[in-house]
Amino acid sequence: MLELQYWFMFPLSILIATAAMASGVEGATFFSPIFILALRLPPEVAIGTALITEVFGFASGLFAYVRKRLIDYRLGGALLVATIPLALLGTVASGVIPAVYLQTILGVGLFVVALSFLRQPKHEDVATLDAAIERNYGGPQAETCLIAADGEEIRYTVCNRAEGRMLAGVGALFMGMVSTGLGEMNGYFLLQRCRVPSKVSVATSVFVVALTALIASAGHFVRFAASGGDALLTVLSICIFTVPGVIIGGQIGSRLASRIPQRTLEVGLAVLFIGVAALTLGRVIL
Repeated sequence: MLELQYWFMFPLSILIATAAMASGVEGATFFSPIFILALRLPPEVAIGTALITEVFGFASGLFAYVRKRLIDYRLGGALLVATIPLALLGTVASGVIPAVYLQTILGVGLFVVALSFLRQPKHEDVATLDAAIERNYGGPQAETCLIAADGEEIRYTVCNRAEGRMLAGVGALFMGMVSTGLGEMNGYFLLQRCRVPSKVSVATSVFVVALTALIASAGHFVRFAASGGDALLTVLSICIFTVPGVIIGGQIGSRLASRIPQRTLEVGLAVLFIGVAALTLGRVIL
């Protein structure tokens, strides 16, 4: 029978999904350490539950980008060829790697995520990159042309495709193992290495992360179902509160994204993740 003791995760999930959607970071990056540090769940259960929750939060944002017609499905499909098998490999590895090592990898990963926020290009730099992409990789010579829902024509040529697939694959491997890494990896290489305009980069990244998280979370859920017992019951008892919470928060976050200074949000999250990473690694050491 499902337990109601995790009711407090509903309002907390709304806040987490709001911050995640407003900043573009994966929701599981917040949930995994909370499940480990606050709920005292085993790392493999915490990571799987976080990924299952993230799927629903990202689905909410994905629907918005589908309506805006900003997703490059051809590029996304090319990345999924690498991300899906490596995410499944990470899922299998998370069930084999000892819990202490999983927690260590998660703590180090949170530090990396924090540093990625501190090194994020400023809005002015993104605008400069977009202008350079349009000038050097757009126009009549562009290989890709997207027509957004508002009628805007976006032309560009995807560069460094092999490097992009490699980086996305590494991010997916870590997503399967510790629930985070793919979104942050995508945010770097799609704009700065593959020269995809920022709005298409974000939309395509959400598409890739959502589908990869879906497959990875399914792998975790199958493992929970096969093992049965308390693990599956705990996962379901948490998800009945987190899933509706992230769906609501995803809608709120998409509206707040344009009202909160992006740099302020990124620096604040970087400080938060450094603190959480320190607590996570501290628990391993102590």
